Amino acid sequence: MAINGFGTTEFQLVLLRRMADFQPALVEEAVRTLGATRAELREANKRWQAMVRAPRFPHGLRRHTAVLGPPSATIPRRIGDLPCSAVQWPLPLWPDLRFELLLGPRETGHATLNEWLVRAPDAPPPALRTLADLTPWSCVVADLGAAFPPAVPREGSAPTRWQLDFTAPDEHGRPRPSTADFTWGLLQEVRDYPATPARA
Repeated sequence: MAINGFGTTEFQLVLLRRMADFQPALVEEAVRTLGATRAELREANKRWQAMVRAPRFPHGLRRHTAVLGPPSATIPRRIGDLPCSAVQWPLPLWPDLRFELLLGPRETGHATLNEWLVRAPDAPPPALRTLADLTPWSCVVADLGAAFPPAVPREGSAPTRWQLDFTAPDEHGRPRPSTADFTWGLLQEVRDYPATPARA
């Protein structure tokens, strides 16, 4: 399914556009995998920004269904006392992940609380034991949080970015405080905490 010629491929290009600030080489390879070009990546992002700002473009679940088609799963989830739902779609670029829209309860108008990539329910988590295992695109926020508790979330430098402060062993087995940067929920880089400043 697509709306005005904007479908799953174009949506993946939008996700990649935000990741290019961290991992341009991986993004370049992914764009080629999609059979697209840099110009098409920029155009997809430009069109998406224009669509989401348009008054008549659908919001929340309707928006993503119009672009990605019917979701593959809708999972009840509680956030504190709020009964929420997580709606998920598969994306060809990341077969072990799902794009997830977290929707608030009915009284909020099913407002979008979060949107990011998560591990697919039937996909095994990656083996994360040391900092060396934390390569770009190797895990999502929940994977790292489960591997190295207690990871402390921090707000990222943009709405599509998240950070986790955590401690993990280095190649010599020594604990090293670190910060992981995520875009759309997917790991982009790990840096020392707090010596290395965050990207703007």
